[in-house]
Amino acid sequence: MSTKNKILDAAENLFADKGFNGTSLREITSLADVNLAAVNYHFGSKKELIKAVMSRYMNELSPRLEASLSVICQQTTPPDLVEVFSAFVEPLLSLNVFKENGTSNFLQLLGRGYTDSQGFLRWFLTTQYPGVIENFVTAVQRAYPELTAEDIFWRLHFTMGTVVFTMSSSDALMDIAQNDFAQDVAIEDVIQKVIPFVAAGVGAPLAK
Repeated sequence: MSTKNKILDAAENLFADKGFNGTSLREITSLADVNLAAVNYHFGSKKELIKAVMSRYMNELSPRLEASLSVICQQTTPPDLVEVFSAFVEPLLSLNVFKENGTSNFLQLLGRGYTDSQGFLRWFLTTQYPGVIENFVTAVQRAYPELTAEDIFWRLHFTMGTVVFTMSSSDALMDIAQNDFAQDVAIEDVIQKVIPFVAAGVGAPLAK
């Protein structure tokens, strides 16, 4: 394995487990068994390393997600919001083919990006992969054309909060499902359970 990939793998594991703020470069270099100069050479800074970790997943996910949402946008009949959110399922699960536990790892990293207040990461994702956001907003508008741009902003913000909280605690939720309800729940099941909830929230009646 190349030095660069050793650093990326170590950073990914630590970021998902401890968060971006809670992980030091020293911990990353120790786990990767490289020196700090190697991190500086390949990435230049911790911020750029965070971007590189996320880009590995987004470069795989983005084309699939854009295509899935594009199908929804081009339907002759307007979709419902469950269809819109269900368009995320197959692209997200494809990350398990790309990397072992890729879906769970990516969603935990995405959650860390929000809970750790990594504003630059949100800017990076929306500017580097704008097609995902554009197609998603278009699909939501087709499903619920009465929503204004402001309505969509707030409802998608609340949706992201729900998804981030759910996915950042997905391991704990799966343990609770096993211990309290004797249910073996995988990350796919967690995704499927959250879809009707967020769809109902985005599709709630407008205030009068």
